[in-house]
Parts: sequence; structure tokens; C-alpha cells
Amino acid sequence: MASTLTDRLSLLVKTMRGQARITESNVQDMLREVRMALLEADVALPVVRDFIARVKEKALGAEVVGSLSPGQALVGIVHKELAATMGEGVSDINLAAQPPAVILMAGLQGAGKTTTTAKLTKHLIEKRKKKVLTVSADVYRPAAIEQLKTVTAQAGGEWFASSPDQKPREIALAALDYAKKHYFDVLLVDTAGRLAIDEALMAEIKELHATLNPVETLFVVDAMQGQDAINTARAFKEALPLTGVILTKLDGDSRGGAALSVRQVTGAPIKFAGVSEKIDGLEVFDGERHAGRVLGMGDIVALVEEVSKGVDLAAAEKLAGKLKSGSGFDLNDFLAQISSMKKMGGLSSLMDKLPTQMAAKAGQADMDRAERDMKRMEGILNAMTAKERRQPALLMDGKSKASRKRRIAAGAGVQIQDVNRLLNQFDQMQGMMKKMSGGGLMKMMKKMGGMKGLKGMGGMG
Repeated sequence: MASTLTDRLSLLVKTMRGQARITESNVQDMLREVRMALLEADVALPVVRDFIARVKEKALGAEVVGSLSPGQALVGIVHKELAATMGEGVSDINLAAQPPAVILMAGLQGAGKTTTTAKLTKHLIEKRKKKVLTVSADVYRPAAIEQLKTVTAQAGGEWFASSPDQKPREIALAALDYAKKHYFDVLLVDTAGRLAIDEALMAEIKELHATLNPVETLFVVDAMQGQDAINTARAFKEALPLTGVILTKLDGDSRGGAALSVRQVTGAPIKFAGVSEKIDGLEVFDGERHAGRVLGMGDIVALVEEVSKGVDLAAAEKLAGKLKSGSGFDLNDFLAQISSMKKMGGLSSLMDKLPTQMAAKAGQADMDRAERDMKRMEGILNAMTAKERRQPALLMDGKSKASRKRRIAAGAGVQIQDVNRLLNQFDQMQGMMKKMSGGGLMKMMKKMGGMKGLKGMGGMG
């Protein structure tokens, strides 16, 4: 869905560039493009109709302010309504219950329930500091029990043994009893899936729900299922009081209409999204941020969080103190900047979160080259002596500078030109740091550290 909708809206912004205001006519043109993109993305027809009606009503009453063009203003409205359709803000998981809080995982076979159970286990252990027990009530697929055992171990949780000759209700009650006796905070119950919805599955999961009285009943759905996801969601909603949805495979090459449809069909908030196959590849779902990704705005909030996580405020404070005292920016500080970038996952990780247009300008080849350059620079800096890094002038002035550079180049396995290039880059950065010596650096770092609470991006200005 993301690329189709982004392409169509980008084209629309260009075609409307010369128009001065939003009119009934240009709104119709735009809505035609949006409708086609949503239908191609497998968004359910009733959801598309409702969405288009809301956008039209807001667009015709909208003022085009400041430097926005009508096209940009309309994209801003689409962004806002996309976020509203997927659920405004973040809907956190509810653990307000007498321990253990029971979470029932429901969904079709192949949706990724078992792996998602392990991912949620890791999330609850790391982010919520909970003691978690998992159990499989899937007695029809023996491999499912073993799979849950393996992935729970990877997540750092504890697994409760079950076997295919037991009844799901017996398994659930035994696991609940064990969880109570061993003071677990959360019990995650992985239920059986089928290849299609059937009465036996629904009767079984209803019985499990009645037995366990879970605090959360989470519907796990594959984002790549399209219309099938909607039919499944409707059937599960009729059978169970769903409290939330987890979308899996959101990183896949999918049309992704499920994200828009499931929320509306179930009435339950999307609580998590599976964004990679890794055990930590589960994100708390934020409708506004996901709407930004869909529209090719990137995920600037995630980018800021990534940068904030990598910024060592104590190191920044120390550097600011050095600059203020007039000690100056040296090659040790330059090396520290490269290390910070590596902590953030390198350039490629940051580029993934940039808006489509910006990321497209820096192709993969450019990224690979930049990553290689960073490694080379780190190698050169590490080949210098501590004294040379502290006193860069030794490499820039004096009689011994040529022999020093030859030694460094040999130690790093590079050419002397590479050493000279690094020194030139350092010289430019040193000049920039001098300009920031009045406390500007700390202001910038503190601002970055305080941007974690940033909510969404608003319109596309």
C-alpha cells in the first residue's frame, strides 16, 4: 500500500502545484487517486467509502495556509484521516489484573501467532520488566508446542510443557495454576490456528476464553492477507470480545490494506506490529507514525528516538565543557563521533526511517560507500598514537608530519591521500565546532534527548 499511495499522492501534489486553492473539482481528482490506491491495497470497500467521505468533508472546509499548496494541504488531511482510521495515538497493553495477567493469542494458522507470542514475551520482559510464562494450547500441531518452547527460550521467558494428548482446557488450567504458584506476572496462551475459520475452532477458543477470563484477547493477523484478513477479523470478533490486534509481516512486500481495515471491522485497537523476523521485531503500534510511513513521510519520530538512544549526553556535556574552556575539538572527539554513529546502527539504519524522497536520493551504493568510508576513518584514527589524536597539529605542521602520516597509513592499510582526506574533514569539523563553542552543542544535544515524546508529524508541509 505504501508505495502505491505515496506515488499517486506525490504525482497529485505536482499536478496541483499551479492551483491556488482547494476546489470541489481538484478534491474529486485527488479522491479518485486515493480511492484507487486503497482498493489496490486490498482495503475493504466499506472502509474505503467511509474514509473517502471523511477526507472530502475535511478537505472542502480546509484553509490553505502559509507556504502550503492545495496538493500538500490535501496530503496533510489524508495523513490525519489515515491515522484516525488506524487508531489515534498508542493503545498500550493492559496488565491491570491480579497476577498472573492472562493474555490469549487468537488467529488463523500461518498468521505468525507462535513467533508473535515469543516477541511479546521479550517486549514484556524488557520494556515492562515482567516475569512471563508461555504455554501452547495447540494440540493439533505437535511442532507448534516445540516451536513455542524454542522461541520462548530465545525471548528469555519460561515455557510450560504441554502435549498433543491433552485437552486445551486442561493445559490452560494447569499453566494458570503453575503461574500462580511460581509468582509469574503474565501468562501468554498460544492457541490453535486453522487454515480456515471453522465452528470447532471457534467453540474451542470460546471455551478457553471462558475458562481463563483473560485480561487481553489479542487477534494476530497477517498484514499481507488483504480481504481474507477482514473476513477472519469479522468471524473472530463475533466469537470473542477482542481487546486488541497485532499485525504481523508489516515489513513484507504487501499491499497492506489490513492495517486500515482490521481496526474498523473489529473495533479493537491495533496494539503491536511485527516489523521484522527477529525476536525483537515487535513495535508498539502508533497510528499517526504508521500513516506517515504509508505516505512516504518516513518515521521521523523513530529516527529521533534512534539518535537520542545513541547520543551520550554525558560525553556531549564533556565535549561542550572542553569547547567552552577553549581546549578545542581534537581527533579523540572525532573518533567518538564515529563511534556514536555506529551505536545508532550506522547510516543505513537511519536512512530507513527518512522520508521516501530523501532516502531515494541516497541510493544503496552511496550508503555502502559511506559505511566503508566510516570504517576506513575509524581505522586511520586508531592507527594514530594517543598524543597525535590529542594534538592534531603534529600531523598538520612541523617536519615530522610526513613520516607520521606514512606510519599511520601503513598501520591502517590505506594510502597517504586517505589520511590527508581525513585530516581535511577533521579541519572542517573543527571549524564548525568552534562556532558552536558558546553552548550551542549542548542545546542541540539536549533538544535531541528531549524529542522522545514527539508525537507524529502533523501535515506534510
